[in-house]
Amino acid sequence: MKEARDIIKKPVLTEKSYDYIPAKTYTFIVDKRANKTAIRQAVEQAFPDVKVEAVHTVNRLGKMKRQGRYEGRRASTKKAYV
Repeated sequence: MKEARDIIKKPVLTEKSYDYIPAKTYTFIVDKRANKTAIRQAVEQAFPDVKVEAVHTVNRLGKMKRQGRYEGRRASTKKAYV
């Protein structure tokens, strides 16, 4: 099993994620290859006093960006609502 820091990359700190905190739902950017079971185990390993009830995931496609005539795409990410 991977370590928790390999699966959980960083927390998401946005207005929407702050709205979920009173409902005890926290949002993280996670590894794109991680499944819900691995995310659950990583959160419970990183925060020992937490018992995860559910994990919801969202795959976000990176935005198209331009620099002059060259086009590229930002990196795609995976978000987990725990």
